[in-house]
Amino acid sequence: MRTKKEVIDAFAERTQQSKIDTEAFLDALAEAVCKSLTQGHEAVLPGIGKLTVKERSARTGRNPATGEPIQIAARKAPAFSAAKALKDAVDRD
Repeated sequence: MRTKKEVIDAFAERTQQSKIDTEAFLDALAEAVCKSLTQGHEAVLPGIGKLTVKERSARTGRNPATGEPIQIAARKAPAFSAAKALKDAVDRD
């Protein structure tokens, strides 16, 4: 499943729901996860993993074209931690 359409097709078939309802669910899930992360909370997807927000500190980088040092500002970035069930399922094969 590499595209949203493929995810919707797979979920709709598995749950016997319409593709419209499945797409609405996926959109609501994405919105809920984004809202949770922007509020500073984590988002747990049971059996899949946990999404959190990590603070990245300011640092000095290099301009690849000129090699000149540049300041990279501090920022927040989403981070994913896989659940044990997912790790075990991937390692099984």
